[in-house]
Amino acid sequence: MITRRNMLKGTAATGLIAATGAFPMPAIAQGAKIKVGYVSPQSGPLAAFAEADNFILSNFAKSEIASQFEIIVKDSQSNPNRAAEVAQELIIDDEVDLMMVASTPETTNPVTTTAEAEGVPLISTMAPWQPWFIGQQGNPGDPESWRPFNYAYHFFWGLEDVISVFTNMWGQLETNKIVGGLFPNDADGNAWGDPNTGFPPALAEKGFQMFDPGRYQNLTDDFSAQINAFRQANADIITGVPIPPDFTTFWSQARQQGFAPKAASIGKAILFPQAVEALGNSGHNLSSEVWWSPSHPFKSSLNGMSSAELAKAYSDETGKQWTQPIGFVHALFEMAADVMGRVSDAGDVDAVVEAIAATDLQTIVGPVKFDGAGVPPFAATNVCKTPLVGGQWRLRDGGGYDLVIVDNTGHENIPTGGTMEAIS
Repeated sequence: MITRRNMLKGTAATGLIAATGAFPMPAIAQGAKIKVGYVSPQSGPLAAFAEADNFILSNFAKSEIASQFEIIVKDSQSNPNRAAEVAQELIIDDEVDLMMVASTPETTNPVTTTAEAEGVPLISTMAPWQPWFIGQQGNPGDPESWRPFNYAYHFFWGLEDVISVFTNMWGQLETNKIVGGLFPNDADGNAWGDPNTGFPPALAEKGFQMFDPGRYQNLTDDFSAQINAFRQANADIITGVPIPPDFTTFWSQARQQGFAPKAASIGKAILFPQAVEALGNSGHNLSSEVWWSPSHPFKSSLNGMSSAELAKAYSDETGKQWTQPIGFVHALFEMAADVMGRVSDAGDVDAVVEAIAATDLQTIVGPVKFDGAGVPPFAATNVCKTPLVGGQWRLRDGGGYDLVIVDNTGHENIPTGGTMEAIS
């Protein structure tokens, strides 16, 4: 058998390392370990997405199967070029058997592209599936351009899900249904603001009017033009997908300039407690998508912990409030253990890819199965959707914020904790 490990090392993949836990381990070179590369933005403006990485990695290291793995971690530095560079290092220098990547298209996309070009199996998460897939693998409006990935698989939600969540939340308020779009000139912003496949046509179908003043560059320090445009449009609602520091700048300037919409539902930027706390008291009733929370009724396939138990363990160990990426980074390692436990040779690329494609796993973020459910045909082979609900940040007595789930339409097994309230 010719495998990637054989091609790189020139040695046969023989022998068997016995499993010490519930997962059977693959046959690999005697004394070798399964090499898994993991890339995330541990520094730079997207670093909040990777805040829980060390906690997840340290807990995986304590698991019964950890001795069979070598996890090699790389920092994308929130830079797409750097993400591609470290992916290449993991493939060429470290000779990984499996690549994993998380956290926004700025990291997931270049790592995915690199792994696909080099023929390395990859599992990706924490980016809406459209910016991950579209643009890399084809135009959704042109069936002849559809090209499924050969090695890459992704689990997360899509723009259709966040649009549904946001409009369901807005529907709980009395508004004029005019929505201002705050979209940066990056993969997320261009996907969310796309006039054909993004927010504008979908909102129009639901009776909302989208006003989009155009793209801005990340790390902009003056949003006066956008604020004035939203005020002139009489927008009761603001939505968008800025990076955390940009929304802090925008919202602070909006308040200073007297612009006060009834709702602000923001992707990416206000997912994290520290991002909302940076706004002082003005973060009260800001709303966002909720991918994972202690209320989610799912358990880990690795250790049996519930969502609530995992969130509590994080807070107990770090002294910090739980954060949404905890669940999805943990689920990546659930996937690694499950997939590599179902192949007889970790270096057999085809076998690893087949194992990923055949995944049917109950994880801490819900079921992961690449069966095409809810995904258009052009992406059905490579994408698995996970549940999405909506929440609001509520200022608590004594300071700090709690994220309260206020919409669970279509996912009633995830309990709500309140209803949508207008920004005061």
